[in-house]
Amino acid sequence: MADPFAKNTATSAEEASKIVPRAEFRVFGQGVVDLVKEKMWNGKTVLFQARRMPAETYFLSVHTNEANVKVRDGLLDIKTKVGETPEGYEIFQPRGKFQFPVKTADLATILSNLKVEVVFTQESYTIDEFIRMARKHPEMTAVSVEKMRYGFTIEGIICEYAQVWFNGAMVESACAESENYAGMKKVVEGLGIAGMPNTNYLKAAKRVVGME
Repeated sequence: MADPFAKNTATSAEEASKIVPRAEFRVFGQGVVDLVKEKMWNGKTVLFQARRMPAETYFLSVHTNEANVKVRDGLLDIKTKVGETPEGYEIFQPRGKFQFPVKTADLATILSNLKVEVVFTQESYTIDEFIRMARKHPEMTAVSVEKMRYGFTIEGIICEYAQVWFNGAMVESACAESENYAGMKKVVEGLGIAGMPNTNYLKAAKRVVGME
């Protein structure tokens, strides 16, 4: 199985549309890490190397929790929610990873998924220019996100527990993700997190920064 922490690389919107999207079940809270560490050896578990992720910037919109737009490893990365499994696991389709400076036409498409209107005054934007624009927008905010991730698989299902800092405030997280929904359900139940609310990064960040 490919390392889920593999290097982030640029992809076009066309290339991204060909990626088979995984469903994800994610939880946030305190005590999550200890719970998962206690339960994670109930199945066939394979550990990946722990990794402190480079700082990321997430762009939040008051209008939606279904467009995941972030800057990671210097790339503007977007995924949009395309559905849910019968179990309520969210499915996000990659829409492309764009190198800076990003052309205004690409930014217009990305921001349309965030359901915000922006008047562009340039033909392209650098990272710093885009972040400043987002922070000035009345319906958006930019949130700094840092992650210490501990990845593993259980019977082929990609999992992790993590410490996540939103603008410096730490919360714990755990998740399972796969195209194998039945396998996910078994693993989520085995990790003891099935009864917790399924909460994606956008919702968690909004709660921490007081956006909802």
